[in-house]
Amino acid sequence: MNKIDCFGDICPIPLLKMQRELSHLEPGESFMMVVDHSCVIESIKENLSKSKYTYTVDEVMNGVWEITVSLTNLEK
Repeated sequence: MNKIDCFGDICPIPLLKMQRELSHLEPGESFMMVVDHSCVIESIKENLSKSKYTYTVDEVMNGVWEITVSLTNLEK
């Protein structure tokens, strides 16, 4: 699984990194983003809410989140 380091990145940089990774994602694959800005969580939720991608958000430390994004549909 690819891991994208977005420490210190503010919007829209993490979203741009996510979009680039999504364009290469195959069905059944996933990637993880590590972020330290809460606004990124809301932006990702908004961006992926009506898409074919699923995601989980886990706050691993106070103010540090790991977001795992997966492509579960058979269509790309």
